[in-house]
Amino acid sequence: MSSTVEKYHHGKTPAAWTSMVIASIGALIATVGFFLNINWAVVWVGLGVMVAAAIVGGVMVKLGYGQELIEGEKH
Repeated sequence: MSSTVEKYHHGKTPAAWTSMVIASIGALIATVGFFLNINWAVVWVGLGVMVAAAIVGGVMVKLGYGQELIEGEKH
């Protein structure tokens, strides 16, 4: 039996999925705010949630939940 570590590819990491779900929720909030009589406060909250998604994804990568960089590989 092989004891190799599974390598993630193409965004199939916990960090990618978490940030994608949070960004999608933010986009949904912003869209609802825009189409409901253009409530700008709700639109800005949705945009803030999308920015938070990028921050959460970056933090999760730093904590080791993202794809590891292999020596010599470019991303």
